[in-house]
Amino acid sequence: MGRRILVVEDDRDIARLVELHLKDLGADVTLAHDGTSALDLAMRRTFDLVILDLMLPGVDGLEICRRLRSRQNYTPILMLTARSSDVDRIVGLEIGADDYLTKPFNIRELIARVKALLRRVDALSKSESAEADLVLDFGDLIIDVAKRKVTLRGQAIDLTAKEFDLLLQFARYPGRVYTRAQLLDLVWGYGHDGYEHTVNSHINRLRSKLEKDHEKPAYILTVWGVGYKFADA
Repeated sequence: MGRRILVVEDDRDIARLVELHLKDLGADVTLAHDGTSALDLAMRRTFDLVILDLMLPGVDGLEICRRLRSRQNYTPILMLTARSSDVDRIVGLEIGADDYLTKPFNIRELIARVKALLRRVDALSKSESAEADLVLDFGDLIIDVAKRKVTLRGQAIDLTAKEFDLLLQFARYPGRVYTRAQLLDLVWGYGHDGYEHTVNSHINRLRSKLEKDHEKPAYILTVWGVGYKFADA
């Protein structure tokens, strides 16, 4: 695997367990047990993935996520949240985290999520390299693939990394219908049963940013009984 992964977790037993399993994959793992040292490491060094607990002494995980997303270089972030912290989870996704797991979690599921995120980043990197000059033009809606920039009626739209990936998946193939399971596999890199709500929540947030009328969306359409599609070109 040979990836550089930063694990930010104040529970040292959990951190060591995660480190052990990531090293079994061949990863180069760096541990941080408080937000201040984690932020310093994340801003000074380059990592292929950050596994980030939200509840930390010092700087909290949300602020670390926010700071990482303010940089030009993109690093995938897997959040770890307590079951009672739904608000933090939603805010974390809104400010740019790619995925989340709630505690207590199954270590095999965490490793599966890590593999999926890294595969997805590799695929996106290859795709965006091949589409370096591609701009998708849907009239009012413009998607600049290389810059990962979206404008609507001339105004820049602030999308999280995963919202952009989801929109791009739709926009590449107007009219194609996707089930939630297919979108999970294509955009998130995994297709576990029970996570369809992740797709629903991202679709809802995308619509809130793109659609004039949520009842009559112009771009991301519901295909009843099947899933979703991007409006036919």
